[in-house]
Amino acid sequence: MWGKRTIGRLLEGIAPRPERTPQRRHNPDAVVDCAVYTGGTRGTGTKHYAEAAKEARRHRDAFLWLGLHEPDRATMTAVARVFGLHELIVEQTAGSGHRPALETIGDVTRLVLRTARYVEHDALTETTEVVDTGDVTVLIGPWFVITVRNGGAGALWPVRQDMENRPTVLQQGPWSVAYAITSRMVDEYLGVAAAVERDLERLEEETFTTERTPEIAHFYQLKREMVEFKRAVLPLAEPIDQLLDQPAAPASLRPYFVDVRGRLARATDRISAFDDLLNSILQARLAQVSLDQNNDMRMIAAWAAIAAVPTVIAGVYGMNFSHIPGLGSPYGFAVTIAVIVVICGTLYWRLRRGGWLR
Repeated sequence: MWGKRTIGRLLEGIAPRPERTPQRRHNPDAVVDCAVYTGGTRGTGTKHYAEAAKEARRHRDAFLWLGLHEPDRATMTAVARVFGLHELIVEQTAGSGHRPALETIGDVTRLVLRTARYVEHDALTETTEVVDTGDVTVLIGPWFVITVRNGGAGALWPVRQDMENRPTVLQQGPWSVAYAITSRMVDEYLGVAAAVERDLERLEEETFTTERTPEIAHFYQLKREMVEFKRAVLPLAEPIDQLLDQPAAPASLRPYFVDVRGRLARATDRISAFDDLLNSILQARLAQVSLDQNNDMRMIAAWAAIAAVPTVIAGVYGMNFSHIPGLGSPYGFAVTIAVIVVICGTLYWRLRRGGWLR
């Protein structure tokens, strides 16, 4: 299709320029950090990952750690050419929303972890975001490790800084980075679980307070957030167990992975307990709602009974008959009003005493 500018050029006798197809640019900021570690010590200078890869191959006790943040497919394809990654790894790494998993393709092991971050908020509403999740893919090769992070949660620069201060662990090679990242993710799970537990305690206090209690939609919003959190944490148990039996991982790192598995079990237990606690609070809130509705219906019925007294008496005296008691008496109206007031007052006193009126 030709646009208005192209049609104008045709009318003026000027040859139309060919329409340009927009090209998707590479993500220039995908590379967060790239360094070569020899004997647990980081090398000096900043290099392109292709140059750093050549350097890491030349030294037996060296490996490269390349950190990427939300790379596009073109960037991952370029990285795959340098590191000899299988095309399936590129397909599996591109994009986000991956499930925790551990698999080996050739001599490269792909470890996927979900990231989690607690979102600070003043009050819980039906649209409040409580837990922000993403994912981290760790590609572990014989002489390199590539970390690909998607989402705002789970920043890895603290992991790199911590490992650079622990050269005895870092000199174990690329698998030491896999341990550090899994340990960091599990610690974040425990931190998010502690913050969510405070939310549940506050929600429980608001539910049983005498003031206005939270709406049912708030509970279901928190349940949705908990489902997302569980999807990030619970499936990680199987990949951690597989890491303990990974033949390529150094045996010296096995105690570290056992420690990570223990902390993950604690996080899993706490998250599983959240479901029971949240369901209990929700059931209590639903019981309160049902009780409030019953009280409202009792109050409506009580007022309807009181209103029925003058309605019936007025209906009787509104009949078109000449022989009705008190119709011809000058005190008939006053006596009738007095009878209505006495009956209604008696009903009000009895109903209020019985708890039907407040």
